[in-house]
Amino acid sequence: MTDTVKINRGLKGVYFERSGVSNIDGAKGELTYRGYSIHDLATQSTFEEVAYLLIFGELPTTQELSDFDARLKATRELPPEVFDIIAACKGGHPMDVLRTAVSALAALEPASQQVGEEAFIENGIRLTSQVPMIIAAHEAIRNGRAPVAADRGLTHAANWLWMLKGEKPSDDAARLADVDFILHAEHGSNASSFAARVTVGTEANLHGAIVTALSTLAGPAHGGAAEDVMKMVHEIGKPENAAAYVKQKRANREAVTGFGHRVYRAEDPRARHMREGVRKLGEEMGAPEWYEILQAVVEAMKPYARHGLNVNVDFYSGVIYQLHGIPMDLYVPIFAIGRMPGWIIQCIEQQRQNILIRPLTLYNGPDTRAYVPMNQR
Repeated sequence: MTDTVKINRGLKGVYFERSGVSNIDGAKGELTYRGYSIHDLATQSTFEEVAYLLIFGELPTTQELSDFDARLKATRELPPEVFDIIAACKGGHPMDVLRTAVSALAALEPASQQVGEEAFIENGIRLTSQVPMIIAAHEAIRNGRAPVAADRGLTHAANWLWMLKGEKPSDDAARLADVDFILHAEHGSNASSFAARVTVGTEANLHGAIVTALSTLAGPAHGGAAEDVMKMVHEIGKPENAAAYVKQKRANREAVTGFGHRVYRAEDPRARHMREGVRKLGEEMGAPEWYEILQAVVEAMKPYARHGLNVNVDFYSGVIYQLHGIPMDLYVPIFAIGRMPGWIIQCIEQQRQNILIRPLTLYNGPDTRAYVPMNQR
């Protein structure tokens, strides 16, 4: 039997379900949310509008967006016990603290136990507002500061920066954070979204699925690219060192962080929007060298593009966070802020025609054998 069964390791190339949310054409380097190009959404939309689109399936009217935005802002609050939990584990990695706090919310908020589409939407909206609050509160508490209260007058992205830094962001900074969230909002059956679907497949609630997604995102093979790119940039140091760095990496058969993607053979379509953001922000903050180093790496990697090693979205994200003075260990939690609506709608889709996700493993161990009593071994 071992010779007749085809094993698709990592489920690569296996379709396990239908989805009407995002479409990825890896060969062409194209991405759409609900049929809308990521380029149009990144340049013309807002995170709130994109979240509505993903969850409800259509672009909102003015009134629908206003009502949705009001629901997001109204849920910018955390139970007092969550701040105590954050303080108790303040020395932990921000992803561990975030996961723990979301798990605690499942126990502290009775509504979190409800299932069904409406419950998933309501709990999802609340969690979308609470996740950035948890991350910002942890950053404050671990540095001996009081958490900054949410501002219900700010957009989702601007409020995140306000809570994180304690100062109102410029319009350009808020817009760049907004675009970052849009670009990370949804991406098909990635590892964390698939893991969340597996959890919902057991008829668990949304909080349980989001905890699963956070646990999966925390793995460096999924969510850690932006942090690794920033480490690479520091290691390179100057643009003129990039070519030698890439040459050495390739000679050692080592990956160059920020290049290549599981589904894209062409350039990640999200990358261009972050690239321009890095350039403008670097100039604004008097630190253009970060952008110059990145572009020098891109130039050095051009010969390998034909092998599918093109730049991906996380190649530029880390430098944007660095320019904002955001610690490296917050890069993956920021990814989670943007991905919330994608996780929510993936969970809703799974629930609509739910089925337990239970793939098979092909046994290749010993043949059946007799048990040997302890005194005979």
